[in-house]
Amino acid sequence: MKIKLLLLLFCMVCCMDIVHAQQILQGKIVRIADGDTVTLLDSLNQQHKIRLHGIDCPERHQDFHQVARDYVGELCYDKQVKVEVTGKDRYQRILGKLYLDQQEINLLLLQQGLAWHYTQFDKSPAYAQAEREARLAGLHIWSLKDAMAPWLFRKQKRDRQKSIITK
Repeated sequence: MKIKLLLLLFCMVCCMDIVHAQQILQGKIVRIADGDTVTLLDSLNQQHKIRLHGIDCPERHQDFHQVARDYVGELCYDKQVKVEVTGKDRYQRILGKLYLDQQEINLLLLQQGLAWHYTQFDKSPAYAQAEREARLAGLHIWSLKDAMAPWLFRKQKRDRQKSIITK
């Protein structure tokens, strides 16, 4: 009986390590799609599309889209990074917090005023504070009088497309 219990306990501990290990991805950034989406190449030569958790950067055709994309590129492109996986989105992209050394890129984007805190999917006080401080300082997107959140920009684009189809 004790041997079975020890074996069960050992298996549980091993499984916890495996689950934990699956929650961290490491590799090199090989593509920057935009400020909040990158592609990571792991040691097995497998590519993973990563959507940065808890933030939303400006969309193409929005002010500061290219600035956010370039910022992430300058920091991360062709560099070894770590991704703390938080889940998957509806497009099956990996959601995660991107780290270069000890710096969290998601948080840096908020601090630089290059992303909105995506409160629909994240309630982090640190992210909320970073956005507040960037707003107060008028950094990048917060220098605009009428900055439109990317989720509203995408909705507006969808609505325009629907109205064209129905005409």
